[in-house]
Amino acid sequence: MTRPIVLVTGGAGFIGSNIAAGLIEDGRYDVVICDRLRQASAGKWRNLAKHPIVDFVAPEQMFDWLRLYGDALAAVVHMGAVSSTTEPDADLIVQSNFVLSRDLWLWCAEHGKRLIYASSAATYGEGEEGFADDDQPEALAKLRPLNAYGWSKWLFDLHAMRQRAAGSGPPQIVGLKFFNVYGPNEGHKGAMKSVVAQIWPQASQGQTVRLFKSHREGYADGGQLRDFIYVRDVVEVVKWLLASPQVSGVFNLGSGKARSFADLAAATFRAAGQQPSIAYFDMPQSIRDKYQYFTEAQMGRLGAAGYGQPFTSLEDGVGDYVRNFLSRPDPYR
Repeated sequence: MTRPIVLVTGGAGFIGSNIAAGLIEDGRYDVVICDRLRQASAGKWRNLAKHPIVDFVAPEQMFDWLRLYGDALAAVVHMGAVSSTTEPDADLIVQSNFVLSRDLWLWCAEHGKRLIYASSAATYGEGEEGFADDDQPEALAKLRPLNAYGWSKWLFDLHAMRQRAAGSGPPQIVGLKFFNVYGPNEGHKGAMKSVVAQIWPQASQGQTVRLFKSHREGYADGGQLRDFIYVRDVVEVVKWLLASPQVSGVFNLGSGKARSFADLAAATFRAAGQQPSIAYFDMPQSIRDKYQYFTEAQMGRLGAAGYGQPFTSLEDGVGDYVRNFLSRPDPYR
C-alpha cells in the first residue's frame, strides 16, 4: 500500500531536512522535497543524502507537480523561505515569504489539504506587545516587526488567521513561530548558522570566541537573551501536528526559557571538554536598531492544544549536537 505523502518545501534546508528525516524515520509517510540545492560544493544536498525521499521538485515546478500528484498528499509542510534577516531585496523577501505562501495556502484551501508553515519570532519585533502567541487577527495586527523578513512572516500570519476567522482556508492551518533554532544540517547557511555552529571550530580547540557587546543598558556583554530550541524538538512538534488534524492556529515554538548568548557559548565549550574563553566586539551599526535583546516563547497555547512533550534543555541540546554531529569527522555519513 502506498503511504500518504508529505511535501516539505525548503526540505533540503536546515529545519526542513530535519523534518523530512524525522518523517521518513517515523515510517508513516513518503516525503517529497521542494527546494533549490545551488552549488554542490556548499553541501546542502548532503542534508538529504541519507534519507530515501520519493521525489524532488524545483520551486518553480511545484504547482505543476501539485496538479499532477497533489491528490496523494496528506499535507504540505512549508519551510521554504528567504530566511536571512539582513537580506537587502525586500521584493525578493515578499515574493518568497508572502506571495508564494499565499498561493500555496490557496491551493491547499481549494484542494482540502493541510498546511503547516514556518512563521518566526521575528514577527514580535522588540516584543513591545510581549511574546504571547495570540493568533486573533486583532492581536496579530498590533505586532511591529523590525525587519523585512519579520514583516513578511507577520503578513502571512495575518492573512492566514483572517481567512481562518472568516471560515475559509485549508482544513488544518498551523503557523509555527520559530525562535532561535539550532542543530544538525545548518552547515550550508554561512553567516546565518547558529552561534553553536559558528563558534564550534574555535571552541573545540579551546580558542577564544567572539560575541557581540551589548549596546543597551541593563544587558551585559553576551547577556542578550534568546529562546534557543533544539531542532529535534521542532521535528517532534511537526510530527505531533500531522497526527493532530484538529489543531489549527499560530503557535510559538521555542523552549519557553530565555538564555544568554554567553550561556550558549559556555555550553558549547563544555560539550567540547574545554573551558569557556569569550571576548566581545561591537555590534555592527547597521543592525543595532533592529536587534532583539530579549525573546522568550510563551508555550502555554501549544500545551493547551494537547502537546505534552518536554523541551530539550540548552545544555542537553548543545551536548547532543556536539557529540553526535559537530565532533564527527563526517557527520553526514
